[in-house]
Amino acid sequence: MKKMKKTLAVLTAAVSLSVFSMGATAEAATYQVKTGDTLWGIASKYAVPVNQLKKANNRTSNLLYPGQKLTIPAATVSAADQDLLARLVHAEAKGEPYAGKVAVATVVLNRVASSEFPNTIKGVIYQKSNGYYAFTPVKNGAINKAADAESKKAVKEALAFRGQGNGSLFFFNPKTAISKWVFSREVTVTIGNHRFAK
Repeated sequence: MKKMKKTLAVLTAAVSLSVFSMGATAEAATYQVKTGDTLWGIASKYAVPVNQLKKANNRTSNLLYPGQKLTIPAATVSAADQDLLARLVHAEAKGEPYAGKVAVATVVLNRVASSEFPNTIKGVIYQKSNGYYAFTPVKNGAINKAADAESKKAVKEALAFRGQGNGSLFFFNPKTAISKWVFSREVTVTIGNHRFAK
């Protein structure tokens, strides 16, 4: 888990949480802490950023006590957008390590937060430039296939980590990439067959 968090720290953009007010659909809920729970685990389960979970509960520490009640803030990404993102992750990162799947989801979230890209998950995924889609699965239709459980879990983890780190806006496979431009980008990390870059 620590290795995953370090990898994600390299990938995610340091953005204010207010940027992500995309399609909140649920009311805040209450969760009673159980033995073994962590803020990270609770945030991942509910697909809310850890920073937002801490803020909603006026916490500066990560320490939890069994029986303690936490307010779970409303999700900032709709179930439909989570599903769309999971389908992209499934199509783009099939056969890649779990960390690579989280990293692909993180790239999309970083793009949403960047002024250089559309400000919604759907807008980023379906973005077209010079007649080309940003993501191959949109062009070839693989985006329309259902996501597997691991891709859905990777999306929730990327959402929980959102707002931390200083990360990637691009990923590519150096063995198959044909754009010279993408090789000029600053590489942040390599996971499996993908390089992630700014």
